[in-house]
Amino acid sequence: MKNLLNKQFNLEGSGTNIKTEVIAGVISFLTLVYILSVNSTILHDAGIPFQGAMIATILSAFLGSVMIGLWSNSPLVLVPGMGINALFTYTMVGEMGMSWQEALAVVFISGVILSILSFTNLVKKLTTAIPLSLKSAITVGIGFFLTFIGLQEGGIVVKNEDTFVSIANFSNPDVLATVITLGIAIYLFIKNVPANFLITVILGTFISFLLHGGIEKAHETTSITFESANQVVGQLTFTHIMSFSFWIAVFSLTMVILFESIGIIHGQLSMMNQESKQQKVVQGTALGILLSGIFGTSPTVVAVEGSAGISSGGRTGLTSVVTGLLFLGCLLFMPLIAYIPTSAIAPILIIIGSLMVKHITDIQLDDPTEAIPAFLILAFIPLTYSIIDGIAFGFIAYPLVKLAAGKKTEITPYMVAISALFFVRFALNFIS
Repeated sequence: MKNLLNKQFNLEGSGTNIKTEVIAGVISFLTLVYILSVNSTILHDAGIPFQGAMIATILSAFLGSVMIGLWSNSPLVLVPGMGINALFTYTMVGEMGMSWQEALAVVFISGVILSILSFTNLVKKLTTAIPLSLKSAITVGIGFFLTFIGLQEGGIVVKNEDTFVSIANFSNPDVLATVITLGIAIYLFIKNVPANFLITVILGTFISFLLHGGIEKAHETTSITFESANQVVGQLTFTHIMSFSFWIAVFSLTMVILFESIGIIHGQLSMMNQESKQQKVVQGTALGILLSGIFGTSPTVVAVEGSAGISSGGRTGLTSVVTGLLFLGCLLFMPLIAYIPTSAIAPILIIIGSLMVKHITDIQLDDPTEAIPAFLILAFIPLTYSIIDGIAFGFIAYPLVKLAAGKKTEITPYMVAISALFFVRFALNFIS
């Protein structure tokens, strides 16, 4: 077995061993296991049965991580992406009116397109054609959006007829549980406690039980059954594949995945001086997205938290395989996950949102032609409750602002084409 693993993953050539790789895989898993409850909750908001959403999350994390480990021999981990799941649920399903089955078809088609692009040089050309200010603004805007969702899910922000939103009454047990858990989450994160998100979820669940005076299920679920898996696996539908809105969703999802993934992939591979593996990692990521649509979840992406496994010595795909197998084992513990309340999940969304907002420093705020379109994106995403509409406003404004400033040489043909697509979308909505 030792010789087989060494041959498959080139352990000795990578300066590592089985023990180190296994430990790194376990650490990556512990930093990411929180995603099971968080992603399932967000997918459930789209109408996907909670138990089916959890099965889809587990299967996509398992197969995606194993596949990328074997294909690229890198310790990167694939899980359903935070922010992208918000685009899936609150924009594609909630704002655009798609069924979750149609949204899964969008995920599948996006995976097909990214798979084709990943085997050519088009990915690099496309990502470099979009200004850094706009790419960063998308990440920041989604960060604010996730934070807003977390505040809503945790009950801290509520509807108000006069001001649209307002602060909640902190005497409510759910709100109080969220606030206390958020304080714990911030403390653990600042102290850089290993598996801090997992600890936050566990403590947050315990706090909720104490404030409610007993144990109660947040979602109905039992042990895994064929019926529960059949509710989501293979349920994608292409009924409206010929509609313009379907392809706008595909285009927007593909763009967001590209912008978020390329930076993370490059950053993690740079930690190990393995930049040469980037194209294979992108290919594995694209195939994982395709499979996500089949399994019944929002797209999988390379997890930022996977850096913990790399920092622990993970250098090969064996780390990813170990993490994937541990995710598969979570099928046995699904009934326990159903007891995790929203108040234990909301603080995670808020902190992840804060991590995404740090990219605001990449926006050229001293250049109005870069700052104004970027501002429109990061403001309109949370305020319109639509990631796609937020992106559209910024991308339409960009060439117009550049033309007004006499900087037409800074407008690429890609930007003109993208802006035109978003403009047509708004025009069709106005006509209809």
